Amino acid sequence: MTTNDCFFFGKITKTHGLKGELTIKLDVANPADFKDLRYLLIEDKGNLIPYFIEYQKISGDKMFVLFQDLKTIEQAVSFMGKAVFLPNEMMPELDDDEFYYKEIIGFKLIDATKGEIGAISDVLEYPTQAVIQVMKDGKEILIPIHDDIIQKVDKKAKTLNINAPEGLIDMYLNM
Repeated sequence: MTTNDCFFFGKITKTHGLKGELTIKLDVANPADFKDLRYLLIEDKGNLIPYFIEYQKISGDKMFVLFQDLKTIEQAVSFMGKAVFLPNEMMPELDDDEFYYKEIIGFKLIDATKGEIGAISDVLEYPTQAVIQVMKDGKEILIPIHDDIIQKVDKKAKTLNINAPEGLIDMYLNM
C-alpha cells in the first residue's frame, strides 16, 4: 500500500506517559469518526507500516494511542515526527455537495462564464487558503476553494462547476 492509496490522518507529535503511548495531532474534520480503529499506517523511509492498536483515546484534535508491540518510552521516541495514514476506503462518506481535495483531481472544471477550463491537476493547500490548480494552454490557473465560488460538484460526471470572480481566469491566461 502506498500513500496514493491512503489519506493523511495526522502526525505523531510526542510521547504520552511512560509506557510507550504516543500523541497524534489529527488532520481530519471530525476525529470522532475514527474512535474505533484497529490499526494505523506509519510512514517510515517511504514505506507505510501497519501498527495494531492496543488502546486509543481521542480528545479534541489529538489521539492518544498505544500500539501492541510498543511498550517503552524509548521505543515510542523513535516514532516522533512520523506521518500517519489510513486507507482511502476508511474516509467517511461526505454529502453530495462536499468533497475531499484528492477526490476532485482529474475532474473537469467548468466556469459559469468561461465554460470548460480544463482538468483539475491538483489542489494546493496554503496556510490561509486552498486553491484548485488547472493547466490551460500551458498556463497555471488557481481558483480559491470557497463556498461563494464553487457552485456544484457532480461526482458521477466528474465535474466541478464554479462561478469565478470576474477577471480571475483572464488574469492567468493573459500573463
